[in-house]
Amino acid sequence: MTADERIERAQLLYERAVFGGDSSALAAADHCLDEVEADLVLARGRVIHARFLEDRVEDARELELFERAAELYGRLGDVRGEGEAVFWVGAFHQVVRDDTETAVPAFTRALDLATRADDRLTASYALRHLGFADHMAGRLDEARARFEESTRLRRETGFLPGVAANLIGLAYLAAQQGRRDDAAALLAEATEAAESTDSHGVLRWIEEARKELALPALTHDGDRP
Repeated sequence: MTADERIERAQLLYERAVFGGDSSALAAADHCLDEVEADLVLARGRVIHARFLEDRVEDARELELFERAAELYGRLGDVRGEGEAVFWVGAFHQVVRDDTETAVPAFTRALDLATRADDRLTASYALRHLGFADHMAGRLDEARARFEESTRLRRETGFLPGVAANLIGLAYLAAQQGRRDDAAALLAEATEAAESTDSHGVLRWIEEARKELALPALTHDGDRP
């Protein structure tokens, strides 16, 4: 059901309780409204996170919203929703607070929940950020495996902007491992995926990576000069 349909159903259940004398309808009404609230607070938290990526100013509401979403989805028995919300709790700690130690257990739990729910997109996000944790800890082979599995899942779901973003991470790893030709090829593939989906933000990340890794820019036809 859509949010509007859930709210309408809650209204009907309210009327059944008040005018029909069926107090048992109130639990069902609460369930409908908890579903609406969970979706809303998760969406609002993601918007706040995107704003942080733009201005780098922490908003304490972000963590509160993600934790509330995880609580509600858990209460509802929505494993898929809980996995997504728990991932974002981890993302807040890792990206906003720069606290990977606190983030990793959240990512691990999110991966478990997403796997149980066959939510390949959330699983890909959890794997990507566990890959960041491995990379920062110097576990390059483990980081590469995480990124490659995340990328496989993103290809399966058709999430090409996410594929491009992961290829950037793999390019950094390749360069750090002395595989500069692989790094250049990965960024070329990332560029193609980002351009095909008008992912201009990802294209900026690719150019930043190319400069940071001192790799030559692509010509118009996609080949290196």
